[in-house]
Amino acid sequence: MKMSATRRNKNRGYQQLLVWQDAVELYGLALSAVRGWPFELKKLASQSIASSDSVHRNIAEGYCRRSVREYLQHLNITLGSLGETLSGFIAYSSNGQIEASTFENLDTLIFRLENRLLRLVEALEVKRDANNWTETLGVREGLVEYGADSALAHDLNIFLEGVVE
Repeated sequence: MKMSATRRNKNRGYQQLLVWQDAVELYGLALSAVRGWPFELKKLASQSIASSDSVHRNIAEGYCRRSVREYLQHLNITLGSLGETLSGFIAYSSNGQIEASTFENLDTLIFRLENRLLRLVEALEVKRDANNWTETLGVREGLVEYGADSALAHDLNIFLEGVVE
């Protein structure tokens, strides 16, 4: 997903985050997985859609708060929503409510997203602790010294570009 060049600002930078893009993809997969479920399963379908929807929303909200503390809080809430989403789909798969291939696609994406989020949280905590940040970030340095992979470096640098100093 690309941002419109005419609608680009610091607050919309989350749209460039790979974790956010993965989360939007997860929402689409979850929606497709439960679409067409019979009436008696609509509440479960709705809950699955809601938990997957909260993943991209919490990434965006935490990013827009512009502080490391609040961003970390929202990323941790995001991890909880991912766990809730995965748990539901494990149960649905175990009980034959979704195809094995559908579950495999969801599980693969959730695994990648969880790992990216965990590394992003860890990198933010390391940067926060190394620089004694309490509320906002004050240094914009590269992530090579933290051993970050390119996806993590991409997402963390996007956040750092827009943080209030």
